[in-house]
Amino acid sequence: MNESTRISLERASELKSRIEDYIQIRKQIPNGLELEEEIDKRKKHILSVLGGTEENWNDYKWQLSNRITDVDTLSKILKLTQKEINQIKEVEGQFRWAISPYYLSLINPEDIVDPIKLMSIPSFIELEDEQSDLDPMGEEFTNPAGSITRRYPDRLIINVTNECAMYCRHCQRRRNIGQKDCQQSKEVLQQSIDYVRENTEIRDVLITGGDPLTLNDSMLEWIISELRKIKHVDYIRLGTRTLVTMPQRITDEFCDMIKKYHPIYINTHFNHPMEITKETKKACEKLANIGVPLGNQAVLLNGVNNDKFIMRYLNHELLKIRVRPYYIFHSKHVKGTRHFNTSVDDGMEIMEYLRGYTSGMAIPTYIINAPKGKGKTPLLPQYLISKGTDYIKIRTWEGEVIKVEDTPAKDIKSLIKNTLA
Repeated sequence: MNESTRISLERASELKSRIEDYIQIRKQIPNGLELEEEIDKRKKHILSVLGGTEENWNDYKWQLSNRITDVDTLSKILKLTQKEINQIKEVEGQFRWAISPYYLSLINPEDIVDPIKLMSIPSFIELEDEQSDLDPMGEEFTNPAGSITRRYPDRLIINVTNECAMYCRHCQRRRNIGQKDCQQSKEVLQQSIDYVRENTEIRDVLITGGDPLTLNDSMLEWIISELRKIKHVDYIRLGTRTLVTMPQRITDEFCDMIKKYHPIYINTHFNHPMEITKETKKACEKLANIGVPLGNQAVLLNGVNNDKFIMRYLNHELLKIRVRPYYIFHSKHVKGTRHFNTSVDDGMEIMEYLRGYTSGMAIPTYIINAPKGKGKTPLLPQYLISKGTDYIKIRTWEGEVIKVEDTPAKDIKSLIKNTLA
């Protein structure tokens, strides 16, 4: 064995040892694709309770109209103690809840702190949060017209509805949920579109809610087509969790409609590998196949995914279904959600154990939203240690501090001109 081969093998062995802990722990993290049989059993039980069929299950309109919204029905599907039942009834007086039959099938009924359950079923802890604000982002004061939220120079949000297939317990806009579903009127939406038309610096429009994919195809197409007529709008984005909570919404008809208006981008919201199932895989692949780039905006949630191995595994599984990890959001201090808050240390540890331990495609940007609509601020581990006049010191992903030359060349245009003079 020559020296270079010996060194290479030693380095390979060292690198392998750095990932062995993840490989072992990954086997213990629930994954929706690997638990297909268990999910199918739960699905059949839910259908029997709701009186539905397999055909119903695959129809998003049935899923939407059969959301579970009362604890009596929920208790026929999940094992709930009387104390849980009483607490849910108390919480729903202040914070509305609903869950699609599909998303309910992902909950492990044997686990009282199942991550899917934590994100979807009300907890009494929601009522113990007296410190937080219902609108910490100050969206009320960033609404110049219609149903717009504007925080940046060249882009804005249009909120089209308060309806979702499932009301996440960590929702940043729970103040808008109210007690009934309410789509924005065409008049309000027209005011929003007119504002975009009149402000030529706006080049990027995000349609969100609630969840815009709870609108029917014709209404959604009207909004998109009106925006597409505006010459200075470069592209349109849809922000939706429906791919996760009601993937049946991605019909062939929807795909035929959406592909007429490229460039269209969709950002979705997977938080845990258990949310990746054969249904979500199918939905994401259908969109990718018609040329829609997909990005994921996870939220760092206490007890759900504030773990370096869970988040790495999630990002790997997302890439396999053609969704690019885009953001990890530090959770906002929204009233009733404070129990989901994590330390920034959790987020920084996750970022430390992504860089170098996985490919760049699997590394999102860790973001904290500045209060009162001041915008997204990226947080990164410190890799630049110090800087001299002609060098920098950097810390590698393995923690080694290395000195690197930092002597930029002279202006290239001047160099070329001088050589040709």
